[in-house]
This record gives sequence, structure tokens and C-alpha cells, in this order.
Amino acid sequence: MALLTPLFAFLYHLPQVYKWLLKPYYVASFFMSLAFLAVRKTPGVCDHLSSQREDGNSCDFDWREVEVLMFLSAIVMMKNRRAITVEQHVGNIFLFSKVANVILFFRLDLRMGLLYLTLCIVFLITCKPPLYMGPEYIKYFSDKTIDDELNRDGRETWIVEFFANWSPECQSFASVYADLSLKYNCASLKFGKVDIGRYGEVSKKYKVSTSPLSKQLPSLVLFQGGKEVMRRPQIDKKGRAVSWSFTEENIIREFNLNELYQKSKKLGKNKGDKLSSSQFPPVPEEEEPGQPGTDAQWEEPESKKDK
Repeated sequence: MALLTPLFAFLYHLPQVYKWLLKPYYVASFFMSLAFLAVRKTPGVCDHLSSQREDGNSCDFDWREVEVLMFLSAIVMMKNRRAITVEQHVGNIFLFSKVANVILFFRLDLRMGLLYLTLCIVFLITCKPPLYMGPEYIKYFSDKTIDDELNRDGRETWIVEFFANWSPECQSFASVYADLSLKYNCASLKFGKVDIGRYGEVSKKYKVSTSPLSKQLPSLVLFQGGKEVMRRPQIDKKGRAVSWSFTEENIIREFNLNELYQKSKKLGKNKGDKLSSSQFPPVPEEEEPGQPGTDAQWEEPESKKDK
């Protein structure tokens, strides 16, 4: 079942996958993930490789290599149980495939291991995974604007994501958060983001650790009237983040977004009606002649009486 879930997810999103799968990052990752398989199975190359197989066939996997590949499959399945997007599923496969390739190449030949490890380091430095560039209703804060925006209007509710660009989890969550902003953004319910990897003071003030070991990235915090109401993941008494899956369903349920959206829409509508009435005061109706107050209302100015 753990294998079928990512497969079905991949097939379901296949029309959208090809758009980003052909980008340089994924193309290079694909070929690097298959590097050991290509070396071991290519005629003329595999003939010169060492092997621990009893039959001496150097163009097939030996039992140690099969163990490494089986262990890789188990790790990928466990990691993908918490994956929330197809990109994250594919990214986990590429990541642990490269780790397995490093182990297999070092076991096969020290020089080949060093060469492959060098390629991985160069790839990590020069090639970054593509960032989400789709539609969204999100306001990006800096260290100078976040406090002013959160306290500008006490009737506004903000959901703010604290993220870091270097975090793979934040990169995977970007499309999910953007989709939520498109569905639930309204006049009194707004979505924001702040890069705490860039603004360290914001990280300290709102107590979101940027350490990869803390597992606090990303963090979603709900603010009402400028004050924090709740956050995910929660922090226990020892200051550690409680494990939590950032799926769209979990966020809608935990933050009660459907009810929050309806209340915010009504509040925004009432605020708009009051604003309209204050901008355009009602015009007084003209009274019929002979009605009380008519003489006072239509009394001629003194300048006309003198004439």
C-alpha cells in the first residue's frame, strides 16, 4: 500500500508533472539517480567491474547491492508517508537514490565513489530546486513590516507562514499554502509569509527556530488582533516541535478555516457597508410646503431680504 499511494498520486497529477519534471534540476537528478544502474548494466563497462556474485557475472547486482537497494526502498516508503505533494514524493526518491549511489560507488571502487560524491556536491551548490511561481494571495513581510501589518486593524485575522528558502519542506509546502490563500483569502482573513532564514530578528521574536534539527520549518501561526492564537507545529515543554503533517486537509481542520472564512466575510462586508455610509451620507428629503419646519428650512438669506 505504501508503494501504491505515491504511484497513484503521481499518475493523477501526471498532466501537471511534465511541466516541472523537464526542468534542469529534475533532469539532472534523474540521470544521477540512475548512475550506478547504468554503470552496472552497460556492456563493455560492467565487464571490468568487480563483483561478489558466485557466478562471477559483473553485469548484475550482487547480494550486498541488492540489500542496499532494498534498504533504500524502505527509507523512501517511510519518508513518502509524510510527503504532501507529488514534488516531495519525487524529491525523496531522487535524494535517497543519490545517497544509495554514493554508498554503492564507494563499495565498488574508491575512485568512482569520490568522483560521484564530487558531482553530488557540485550539483547541490549550482542547481537549486525550482521554487513555486504560481498564483497566490499572499503578502510577504520583512522585519520592518510584519508588526505594523499584524497590528494595523484589530478586526483582521492573519495566517502567517514562517519559512526559509533553503528548507525542502518549505519549498514543498509553498504550492499548498498558495492554494489555501486562493480559496480562503478575503477582506478580513489574510495570508502572509516571512523568510526567517533572512530575518533572524523575526525568528527570535516569534520563537521559530531555523535549525534543521528543530523541525519547526515551516510554521503556521494564526494572529487575531495582532496576537497569536495558535500555531502548528506545536512546541512542547522542552521546546521541541510536535510532529505534524502540513496537508491541506489538516490545515483546514486545525485552523477551522471554513468557519473562519465565513465569519471574516461577514465582518468584511459589514466593515465595507459602514465605510460606504460614512463616505456618502444620506441626502435629506425635501419637505412639502406647509409641513412643520418648512418656513425655517426655506427662509431666505438676509442678503436677499435687503434687496
